[in-house]
Amino acid sequence: MKLTIIGAGPGGYETAVRASRLGMEVTIVSDGPVGGTCLNEGCIPTKSFCRNAEILEDLSDASAFGIDGLDYSFDFHKVVERKNAVVSQLRSGVEFLLKGKNITLKYGKASFKDGHTVMVNGEEIASDRIIIATGSYPASLPIPGSDMEGVMTSTEILDIESVPKRLCIIGAGVIGLEFASVFRTFGSEVTVLEFCKDILPRFDVDMSKRLKQCLLKKGIRIETSASVQGISKDDEGLMKVGYVKNGQNAEVLADKVLMAVGRRANVGSLNLSDAGIGFTAKGIAVNADMQTNVPNIYAIGDVNGGVMLAHVATFQGYRALNHISGVKDNIDFSIVPAAVFTNPEVAVVGRTEEDCKEEGIDFKCLKSSFRANGKAISMDSPEGFCKVLIAGDSVRDPFRPGQILGCHMFGAHSSDIIQEVCALMNQGASADDFRNIIHAHPTLGEVLQSAVQG
Repeated sequence: MKLTIIGAGPGGYETAVRASRLGMEVTIVSDGPVGGTCLNEGCIPTKSFCRNAEILEDLSDASAFGIDGLDYSFDFHKVVERKNAVVSQLRSGVEFLLKGKNITLKYGKASFKDGHTVMVNGEEIASDRIIIATGSYPASLPIPGSDMEGVMTSTEILDIESVPKRLCIIGAGVIGLEFASVFRTFGSEVTVLEFCKDILPRFDVDMSKRLKQCLLKKGIRIETSASVQGISKDDEGLMKVGYVKNGQNAEVLADKVLMAVGRRANVGSLNLSDAGIGFTAKGIAVNADMQTNVPNIYAIGDVNGGVMLAHVATFQGYRALNHISGVKDNIDFSIVPAAVFTNPEVAVVGRTEEDCKEEGIDFKCLKSSFRANGKAISMDSPEGFCKVLIAGDSVRDPFRPGQILGCHMFGAHSSDIIQEVCALMNQGASADDFRNIIHAHPTLGEVLQSAVQG
C-alpha cells in the first residue's frame, strides 16, 4: 500500500515510521524543517527557555539553601544558542528516523490535484491513502497595529535578540503564560492582557485563580476582562497597547508585544476543494477514525481543529493508521493530559467541575496542597494545589461511584505527576483503587495520595 503524509510534525513523522514498519510505502512531505511546529517553533524551544528560567530562579533563591555570595551573569545570546542546539539535535534524530526503509522524504508545499494525488514542486505523487498533518499557525487579533514592527508571535519571540525591558502579552492562555513566566524571570516587566475573566480559559477555574495569585507574586501584571483595541507607538517609539476594562480605556507601554491568542489550522495551500475535502475556518472535519468526508483521506493533529497538542497529533496518527490497517485500538481521546510550563507548572486531565455540572454528573472534589508534601517543602517549592474529581455515590452509567473523572493541579513537576492519573483513568480506576497504591516517600506524587485519602 502506498501512503502519503503531508506534514512532518509529531503526528506526521511518528505515523510515517510506524507505517513503514507495517510494510507500507510511505512518502512524507515537509514544508520546512522536519519536526513541525512542536520541535522548531513550539514545545521544545519553549521548554529550553523554561529550563534557563528555572535555573535563574534557583540561583536567585540560593540563600535559602545556605549558598551565599554567588556572582553570576546572564547571557541571553547563550540562552538562544542553547535552544538552537537542542532543536538541531532533536531535528537530526527525526531526520535519521525518516531515512528508514520504505520512507521517502520530500521537501516542499503539497497541494491536492485530486483525491489520490498531491503535487509537490511540480511532481505528482499518487497513493492509496493520504494523511494530512500540516499543523497550525499563530493567530492574530484583527486590530489596528497588529502587523506593526515589534509585534511578535510565539515563533518570532523564540528568536528575539535581547530581553525586552517591557513586554506586553496579549492572551493568558498556555502560550501567553509560559512566555510571561519565562521573560519575567529573564528580567522583563511583563503585563498580560486577557479578554476572558480568568487566565487559562477552559481550565479549572479554582486552579486558574490560584495560579494567577502565584504569578502576581512573581511580579507579573495580569489584567483580565481586558478587550484589546489596538496597538500604536508614542513619540519616543514605545508601543502602546490600548484596551478597555470595566468600560474604561487604558493602555500598556511596552518595548515588544507578543500576540498569543491561539492558533489556526494550516489549510491555506492544500487546495482541499479539488479533492472534495470538507473543511471550515476551524479546520478539516473528521470522524472518530480521523477520516475526512473523502474516505481514503485522513486529517490528524492541529489541522483538524480538535485538541491542539503534539501528543494528540501522534495518537490521532496511530488511530488513522490503525483504521487503514483494519486494526481496532483502545485509544481514549477523552483522556488527554495537558501541561502549562509556568513556574509552578500546571497539569490537567479529564473533566473540570464546570464540565461535570454542565453534563449533570454527580461528583465529589478531593483536594490537597503541596505545602503539606514533604518533598515539596524540602525542595523549597511549597506553592501548589491538587484537585481530584471523582464520581459521586448517585452517579449513573457509564460511570460508577468513586470513579476518577479528572485531575487539576499546579506545583513542582505537575506535568510529570499527572501521568499517573491518566493511567488510572484509562483503566476506569476509582478513588478506592488509588488509595490502595503504595507511593514512595518522600515524593511529589504523594500529593495525589493525600487528595484521595481525604
